[in-house]
Amino acid sequence: MFTGEYRHTVDDKGRLAIPARFRAQLESGAFVSRWIDGCLAIHTKAGWDRLDTTVSGLAITDARARLFQRQIFGGALEAELDRQGRILLPAYLRDEAGLAAEAVIVGVRDHAEIWAPDRWAEYRRPMADPQAFADAIAGLGI
Repeated sequence: MFTGEYRHTVDDKGRLAIPARFRAQLESGAFVSRWIDGCLAIHTKAGWDRLDTTVSGLAITDARARLFQRQIFGGALEAELDRQGRILLPAYLRDEAGLAAEAVIVGVRDHAEIWAPDRWAEYRRPMADPQAFADAIAGLGI
């Protein structure tokens, strides 16, 4: 399970250090892709396979399914951790996510997300109010 929030630098070659707590989960393979809400996602190999299985069951005649596949799978890449526990993020993914010299890596249960710090702060801002957060999750059955 991926949990926690971490800040790491992105070096001039586009390498991002993965939090030590996440590395063991990614040793058997990782996939990085565009994701929902303007961030990137890191999936384990098993998690990526599950997502692929789910998506392969969607009707190709559904425009939303095609949109999702193109957005998520079209820019995805298989990533390997180097000896320092870093992954290489290509420029096109860094640009789309608004990443520069720093990134926020957030554990989201079955995957991790990579956010530009300003986008993460903006996304979280409305949830700083406890009542706004409670209203936003109302109806989830939690």
